[in-house]
Amino acid sequence: MTPGRSLFSYRKYWASRFGTAPFLPMSREEMHELGWDSCDIIIVTGDAYVDHPSFGMAIIGRVLEAQGFRVGIIAQPDWRSTADFERLGRPNLFFGVTAGNMDSMVNRYTADRRIRSDDAYTPNGEGGKRPDRSVIVYSQRVREAFGDVPIVIGGIEASLRRIAHFDYWSEKVRRSILLDARADLLVYGNGERQIVEIAHRLAKGEPIASITDVRGTAFVRRTMPEGWIEIDSTTIDEPGPLNPPVDPYADTANGSAQWAPRAVQPCNDVASEASASHARAEPARTADATPCARQSSAARADRPQVVRLYRHVPTSERSRSVIRLPSFEAVRDDPVLYAHASRILHMESNPGNARALVQRHGDVDVWLNPPALPLTTKELDAVYELPYRRVPHPAYGNAKIPAYTMIRFSVAIQRGCFGGCTFCSITEHEGRIIQSRSEDSVIKEIETIRDTVPGFTGVISDLGGPTANMYRLACKSREIEAACRRLSCVYPRICPNLNTDHTPLIKLYRRARTLPGIKKVLIGSGVRYDLAIESPEYVKELVQHHVGGYLKIAPEAISDGPLSKMMKPGIGTYYRFKELFDKYSKEAGKEQYLIPYFIAAHPGTTDEDMLELALWLKRNGYRVDQVQAFLPSPMAMATAMWHSGKNPLHKVTRTSETVHVPKGLKVRRLHKAFLRWHDPNNWPMLRKALRRMGRADLIGPGKHQLIPAWQPLGTGHAPEGRRTPHGAIPARTQHTGLKGVRIPRRKRDDGSHV
Repeated sequence: MTPGRSLFSYRKYWASRFGTAPFLPMSREEMHELGWDSCDIIIVTGDAYVDHPSFGMAIIGRVLEAQGFRVGIIAQPDWRSTADFERLGRPNLFFGVTAGNMDSMVNRYTADRRIRSDDAYTPNGEGGKRPDRSVIVYSQRVREAFGDVPIVIGGIEASLRRIAHFDYWSEKVRRSILLDARADLLVYGNGERQIVEIAHRLAKGEPIASITDVRGTAFVRRTMPEGWIEIDSTTIDEPGPLNPPVDPYADTANGSAQWAPRAVQPCNDVASEASASHARAEPARTADATPCARQSSAARADRPQVVRLYRHVPTSERSRSVIRLPSFEAVRDDPVLYAHASRILHMESNPGNARALVQRHGDVDVWLNPPALPLTTKELDAVYELPYRRVPHPAYGNAKIPAYTMIRFSVAIQRGCFGGCTFCSITEHEGRIIQSRSEDSVIKEIETIRDTVPGFTGVISDLGGPTANMYRLACKSREIEAACRRLSCVYPRICPNLNTDHTPLIKLYRRARTLPGIKKVLIGSGVRYDLAIESPEYVKELVQHHVGGYLKIAPEAISDGPLSKMMKPGIGTYYRFKELFDKYSKEAGKEQYLIPYFIAAHPGTTDEDMLELALWLKRNGYRVDQVQAFLPSPMAMATAMWHSGKNPLHKVTRTSETVHVPKGLKVRRLHKAFLRWHDPNNWPMLRKALRRMGRADLIGPGKHQLIPAWQPLGTGHAPEGRRTPHGAIPARTQHTGLKGVRIPRRKRDDGSHV
């Protein structure tokens, strides 16, 4: 992978003469104090402005400031009018619009679609300070206020909605957010590289409509440009013959090679399974021959040029090839096509080999350039060493911003995750290639926190990132990494080409905790325990020095069914990690505990899987306080499973693997009830389910049974029995005289409770 232009190699914009702002201005008064008559760029965000590198608007704002631009912030504007959007005036270059650190719908609603009463990114945690689908609403207000100013949208909400996507909250497939927001450009992923190039090109007078070659961006175009080879996505996920040789007598005057047209395959699937007939030439068929042909014809009806498609493109032509996904209308109406498109998007996510993607929406194409190249260690260090004040903007006074309180003493040491968990959005946003900071840069930030952040008590709350222990881990070969198309480096097993040496991280931990004034360095990010067991020395270091009594890890499930759909390791890996955890805790003379996290109602999970998990929890003495039900976030592979019932981890066809999807409020509540098997309010629901499943033997007082047959007064809503004066609904019971009485918990010989 050839490195791109260095992030800080551009000649600074003339406005750099104004120097560095103590805080990026949020008002005209602040602009006047800085001597500004206008802003070059204005960032609109759904979060409160905290000048800390854990907040996206602060990173992008400070990076642009370091390039010499004057950057203003409009944080959490009132979207009911344009007044707040006009607060800083018209920017000279563009508006940057983001929903904030979270997708606005995930921020505002629970997995059960209930509106949240609070917002961690708002002063005093107050809810209701941002609209649903904030990027769309903010962009529309900006367009109303300043119709001709370019709008660039970004952040995680834009990243996850860059193509047609399933929207859990409306239960339908929505078109690309780029169209609904009426924006000029969409930046996806970590946006430093993209936004800096866009800003400098606009500053030189280039119209935004001509900026169509920046990696990590999406835009709208009406026609296919000359010189590009278009590839039908339904042909690239199957084996097939190599390209035939180019016809030396073909007309190449238009700048593109002329290939023999590919005939439409007869199929009742999306990406047909390989067969011998694929290697033979087929007679052409009419547009009405098959469902696939009808879709293909409809998607291309408004394009006059002949589309010539082949599965494989010579390496020399790869940079000029684009993959056409099924159109928005096609994936909206056909969940199987949606799953296929999701698979192709994820297969084309490695910056080293990804090709451009295009998807028709009505009469226009949404074009996605390949992902941006990862930042180098030197560039990442420079980004995190910019002059952040590391506190909220003074305009908030003494108000507490919960998200800031949680991260103010933490340090990001890496970006990206190669785990590929299907329910997680990290891969879609940050990518699979790990970007790590240098050890010196991390130590310098710890010292800055120690010396400048108010309220610091000597405890660093986290050294991590998307995961705790992928620091400096990468493929052993850059060539292999650039060519790899695996969805995960660690599933179904750790790739032999992956370097799993935790020595640099161990060295960083040891150096950090010996700094003067640092009492403790905790690890709050999630530990990828299947990687950790590859380095027992790392587990020892972590357990004996960086755990505050409890360590949270995420097995997510214990059954093969859901684990295979999550791309998570088997429960045996958890046991091996627990063995090391207990061993090193005992050696250190510490009583420490693992706190496992699990997901309810994930695609691939059956009632029997949740019952198995409930019995495992009871057997191991776990009582879960909080339960997370699966939330289908836009563009995640698990969301494609949820919507289509197909498994995009493998080739998607009409007859390919069907995934069991636990949909519906009753099923989701039942799965959550299994996780909280110890809560008496869940017992009536569980009794009914156990009888339906033929497992009534698990109802009773025995050690091997899950829940008792009696019901405490004032709890539950059992369907059977009569209502007592106290409001309880007693169930049938095996006990005499125990109705409504709590049985004292008994201890096993090993100390755990029954």
